[in-house]
Amino acid sequence: MTGLLLAVAFALAVYGAFFGVRLIRADAKLPSDLAIALEVGAGRTTAVGSGIDRLGMRYAPAVLRMMGPKRVEALRRRLDMAGNPGGITVDRYAARRAVYGFLGILAALALVVRGQPVIALLALAFGLVWTDVIIRSAIRRRKDDIERTLPDFLDVLAVVVSAGLGFRQALERVAEKYQGPWSDELRITLRQMDMGVSRRVAFEQLRKRNASEQVSMFVTALQQGEELGAPIVDTLIQIANDMRRTDAQNARRKAAQAVPKTTLVVTMVMLPATLMLIVLGFYYGSGVDFGDILGG
Repeated sequence: MTGLLLAVAFALAVYGAFFGVRLIRADAKLPSDLAIALEVGAGRTTAVGSGIDRLGMRYAPAVLRMMGPKRVEALRRRLDMAGNPGGITVDRYAARRAVYGFLGILAALALVVRGQPVIALLALAFGLVWTDVIIRSAIRRRKDDIERTLPDFLDVLAVVVSAGLGFRQALERVAEKYQGPWSDELRITLRQMDMGVSRRVAFEQLRKRNASEQVSMFVTALQQGEELGAPIVDTLIQIANDMRRTDAQNARRKAAQAVPKTTLVVTMVMLPATLMLIVLGFYYGSGVDFGDILGG
């Protein structure tokens, strides 16, 4: 059985090496969607990421077919919420899933042959979910960055609007002064409005691209103020104050949740270690040979 697994692993390794060399040397014509994906992310991805994309791009359509339309649509929304980290698109995601999955399977087979099934499972899981882990981490970082930036942005926007500029011009002027994901989202919204999309629809799409409660609060208050005819400056200031109040409540909630976790760590790790140090200190400091005592 071991010899058979070794033979299968060796055959897969030889096939992968042969196919990789052939793929690199081949002058293949890329599908249009993959060519656009490579062009869009060329300035944002790393050299390693670009190489992985090129190795797996031929398998991207097959991966997307296996995922199905619903999962692909859900993936597209998650990439929007993550801000396409590292220039990743739907097609780049599929290419990386193909490469990482193949490497994970190959590593798992090699580890099983060596008699390490637990590590083999970890390697297989790493190859299958690593790309999703990157996306989830990017979504969380982007959400935190937007929620940290939004209250100050609204204060500045209220000042600019109160100076006499219209909301559309003020939004564009303030967005130019900011850097980061929130500025990127506003530029997308402004570009959609330039292309003829109504302000309500553009801000609804802004809400859908972000999993932030504060962004949803901003869009809802803005639309309600527009419908009711409330002054935009007062609306912006009120939204900023509500967001800061929400941030303070979330900070207190996180602090309250951290106390049991800290207590658990102290009880399970630090307290036993401290007791062991105390007991060992008494043992070596006493100079008593307990072996002789017990033996006698």
